[in-house]
Amino acid sequence: MQVKQISVFLENKSGRLADVTEILGSEGVNIRALSIADTTDFGILRLIVSDPATAYKALQEKGFVVSETEVLAVEVPDTPGGLFSVLKLLRSAGINIEYLYAFVQKASSAALVVMRVEDCDAAYEVLQAAGVNVLDEKTVYEL
Repeated sequence: MQVKQISVFLENKSGRLADVTEILGSEGVNIRALSIADTTDFGILRLIVSDPATAYKALQEKGFVVSETEVLAVEVPDTPGGLFSVLKLLRSAGINIEYLYAFVQKASSAALVVMRVEDCDAAYEVLQAAGVNVLDEKTVYEL
């Protein structure tokens, strides 16, 4: 149930993020979620997109340093403590979360969170056993 995340290394210069979005738009790739972690000199743009293979190829061909990572897209209750209800399952199983970011989902009472964990298969098993909905690639890319 893993989802492909595209990560792009960006120099911290004016227009670099715009360049990425222009390339993706021209290829018909829709951005579903994004996160940027930055320093003074560079940033890492993490993207969930409608077509990861096309995004990867197009960005690489335009000279961007791109990588692909497996992440989980997890449905969490959209209530106070909802995220904790999921995170405590992973904590109890000893599964480390490397990072996460929110994902906007249309027409649902739940929130979505994208998680990079140290062991996607183990995390999936723990979450599924507890009744947590982990979305598949097709569902995520079509949101």
